[in-house]
Amino acid sequence: MRTQKEDHLRSIAQELSKDLDDGVSPLRRKRPEEPLPSRAQAIEAVELLRSALFPGFFGAEESGPESALYHVGASLDSAQRILTEQIRRALCLFCDTRTPCEECRDKSSGAAAFFMRTLPNIRKLLAGDVQAAYEGDPAATCPAETIFCYPGILAITYQRIAHELYELKVPLLPRMITEHAHSLTGIDIHPGAKIGPRFFIDHGTGVVIGETTTIGSNVRLYQGVTLGAKSFPLDKDGNPIKGVKRHPDVEDGVIIYAGATILGTVTIGKGSTVGGNVWLTDSVAPGSKILQVQPGGKS
Repeated sequence: MRTQKEDHLRSIAQELSKDLDDGVSPLRRKRPEEPLPSRAQAIEAVELLRSALFPGFFGAEESGPESALYHVGASLDSAQRILTEQIRRALCLFCDTRTPCEECRDKSSGAAAFFMRTLPNIRKLLAGDVQAAYEGDPAATCPAETIFCYPGILAITYQRIAHELYELKVPLLPRMITEHAHSLTGIDIHPGAKIGPRFFIDHGTGVVIGETTTIGSNVRLYQGVTLGAKSFPLDKDGNPIKGVKRHPDVEDGVIIYAGATILGTVTIGKGSTVGGNVWLTDSVAPGSKILQVQPGGKS
């Protein structure tokens, strides 16, 4: 015989569950019989990849080349297996098929395999990021310190992994990955942002880089920098139009100091310097120095 408390909780459970079948509810799932992607599993896959991209720094402590090869191979195998399943779940979340969908399964397997082939290029980019961090920060005692300790290296590692999945049009997982890095570091980089080699974020807390941002090579950002959108074009119903260019383009060799805010579809020309706390909504020519105007008209 159910107690009054059990009846009370059952009533609440029924109330909370009924929206899942409501055709207009934002909580409704197209295929409720399929499990949702697992954030924990996605992050486990990324951590396995990080141990493969930086052998000996994370995960198993390899003692020699043969041991390293074994552990890297094992990490890659586990990561691909996890990603294949999580990609399948993400695809099923947006799939209209009501029966077991072989197409989602085939797509997930192909996407995971293709993604794994991008890892050597990701590793090359990350090696450049590490070197840029070491060379760009006089407080860094060695490149290994930046790998172990710098939030910017963790954030760009996650973003470069997520970006390749984003380019493969894998839904949901890329954002899960970058938002996890955001929660750990305070650095918010959308997986869609295109970031060139030797990228360095010094300190990093409060950095925001929007989806359609492009960043060239040898770019350095400091804490609190925003590369954001100035405004959002709206459709006939007043909703923001998705998938359009709305963030800045930062060319090679640019330095942007702490607290600067750059908004809209503007271009920061090659070799420019943007000073701290500058608010910028216009493009600047290559080689420019944009400084905050001080009282008395000095800049």
